[in-house]
Amino acid sequence: MSQTQRGEERMKRECRMKADKEDDPIKKLRFMCLSRGAKGIKGLGRMFRIMDDDGNKRLDYNEFAKGLQDYGVFLEDEEVRDMFDRFDANHDGSLDFDEFLRELRPPMSKRRVALIQQAFTLFDRNNDGTVTAEDLKGVYKVNNHPKFITGEWDEEKCLNEFLRAFEEKGVVDGVVTWEEFLNYYAGVSASIDDDAYFDLMMRQAWKF
Repeated sequence: MSQTQRGEERMKRECRMKADKEDDPIKKLRFMCLSRGAKGIKGLGRMFRIMDDDGNKRLDYNEFAKGLQDYGVFLEDEEVRDMFDRFDANHDGSLDFDEFLRELRPPMSKRRVALIQQAFTLFDRNNDGTVTAEDLKGVYKVNNHPKFITGEWDEEKCLNEFLRAFEEKGVVDGVVTWEEFLNYYAGVSASIDDDAYFDLMMRQAWKF
């Protein structure tokens, strides 16, 4: 098991214990998500995105509560209401889920956020804030992928499988947003205490 994997397993154990003891609903939800591993917060964000039928990035109370329940995060009704009311700033009965997820993310240093941004920029070639299989062509090489070599998968399939790592709950749309990418690495960051090791891990993973 690698140092990163050991760190993630330790984080999951610690966050399970912290969630049981935490009184603040937002911190409790953060620990519950992180107890699922690095993808926990990103997965909740994707659930909210799926429920946002009109694409305005806002959810009403019932959608918010259902999103938490569908993701398998069970809180008391008053805890859910408390979180919702905190982010319904203008009292119109809805919240901005990107703003909510930003608050939910574990704190990160500016240095770590800059490294994550640098990695995302490598692939977001048209600067539209999303990464697709088309963006990866010519940047992410599939030639050494075992199933590409055997002919089982073509380039498109390999690229979509790469994107799958950043998607969750069986919903794969081939599009990874900056917020999803950041949510994923916020979870990874929470499992790594040492800034120098996080820096090394990012540079080795993304070759910059």
